[in-house]
Amino acid sequence: MSSLTLYDFWRSSASYRLRIALGLLGLDWSAIPVDLPSGVQRSPENMARNPQGLVPTLEIDGLSLTQSVAILEYLDETRGAGFLPGDALGRHRVRALSHAIAMEIHAVCNLRVASHAASASGGGITMASWMERFIPSGLDAVEAMLANGPEGPFCHGMQVSMADICLVPQIYNARRWDVWDTDRFPRIAAIMTALEEIPAVAAAHPDKHKPEG
Repeated sequence: MSSLTLYDFWRSSASYRLRIALGLLGLDWSAIPVDLPSGVQRSPENMARNPQGLVPTLEIDGLSLTQSVAILEYLDETRGAGFLPGDALGRHRVRALSHAIAMEIHAVCNLRVASHAASASGGGITMASWMERFIPSGLDAVEAMLANGPEGPFCHGMQVSMADICLVPQIYNARRWDVWDTDRFPRIAAIMTALEEIPAVAAAHPDKHKPEG
């Protein structure tokens, strides 16, 4: 039995990030699903380990950690993962790209936010129209941010970084909502081609973790 436990939802972008990271590190973990559509995240048990009522929570090193980007930095610092570059400017660039995805696009397009917008609008806004409004414009910014950086197949040169780990789930969502355009985002498309060839990235895909039935 693994000493690492990931409280996970198969389609959660934040959980998806951690599945990628743990796979890249070659770590074994046990997954405990938290079914978001049925509201299990708001149960007393999940609230006790994650006061925001979210996923993921990672139990590691005798700790219970929340917030996926912060967990990625913890893994980098404690496991020498290389998710952040060694130089200050490089770390800033990778953090800026990661935050542009995780704290701008994902935060706005989170299921809770989009569902509330659709409900509060009385049908004037649909989930699809919300995603169409915010995902492509957010990716436009990321595409521009990627223009100036070290050469290499990934977001920041030759090493898979925290930015790549954040990017993969966001493109999954762009495809899911049919707003992905390889011509509009050529640099992101090239990065995704390289990332999707990595076994740990492929193994973390939501389709590999979707509950049966």
